[in-house]
Amino acid sequence: MHETDQPDATTAPQQSPTADKTDERRFRLRPRTVVIAVAVLTAGALAAVGIVDWLRIDTESPADVRSAAGDDGKGAFGSVDCREKKCIALTFDAGPGQYTPRLLRILKEEKVPATFFLLGRKHIDTYPELVKQMAAEKHEIASHTWTHRNLTDLSTDEVREELERTNTAIEKLIGRKPTLMRPPQGRTNDDVNEISRDLGLSEVLWTVTAKDYKTNDSDLIEERVLDQAGRDGIILLHDIYRGTVPAVPGIITELKSRGYTFVTVPQLFAPGVPEPGKVYR
Repeated sequence: MHETDQPDATTAPQQSPTADKTDERRFRLRPRTVVIAVAVLTAGALAAVGIVDWLRIDTESPADVRSAAGDDGKGAFGSVDCREKKCIALTFDAGPGQYTPRLLRILKEEKVPATFFLLGRKHIDTYPELVKQMAAEKHEIASHTWTHRNLTDLSTDEVREELERTNTAIEKLIGRKPTLMRPPQGRTNDDVNEISRDLGLSEVLWTVTAKDYKTNDSDLIEERVLDQAGRDGIILLHDIYRGTVPAVPGIITELKSRGYTFVTVPQLFAPGVPEPGKVYR
């Protein structure tokens, strides 16, 4: 689930699909190997890559939020009640970009709402009309920071700047600030939580990742998503990579055939509402 090996979203190199499949076979580890490898890692080594902070973060699920809200929650159901239906959320990070118009056409044709965690520099400021289109077509607009820096490596002032600048840019385009954010690489800690709370932002991670930042093989991306999909799932994809958008129609068609209803992240939590400063997946 964790994206610690993800490169900077604005500069990630494209890798050949064949190389990705070969590498995947070559480096696949058996469960026993993984256990041994983890056992020999020191706490200092874990801290060096930011994993310790991430492991200590408490998260809540959509079902937790719905249950806590009872019948008195204030979350909007949209067209479906996820307490009764088998819901799943499509989310896209680090856009908009050159492939986003095609994605929006697909989502419109399929009548599927999505949640877009938008990146500021070279994305929001480069494609403002796409941001407006997303909002007009009833997708959820959320933040993925301004420059995609690892927030746990920054000072509190820098974290605040990354989030505030993105909030301001989004509000200027669609008339409202986002209420959700996704920290780059899923890395967060108590300082990030506190600043997010001050800014009215809930942090949303994911339960499904295709690691589409490492491959252009659309069939492989589709396969990875479908293998991991489950009720209340939050699917992480990126609309800035060449292989991702072509995988989306197959993902939608298959999950619909399995009885899933696509919703935005806020709809997934309804009648509950994610609380600013908390982390959800």
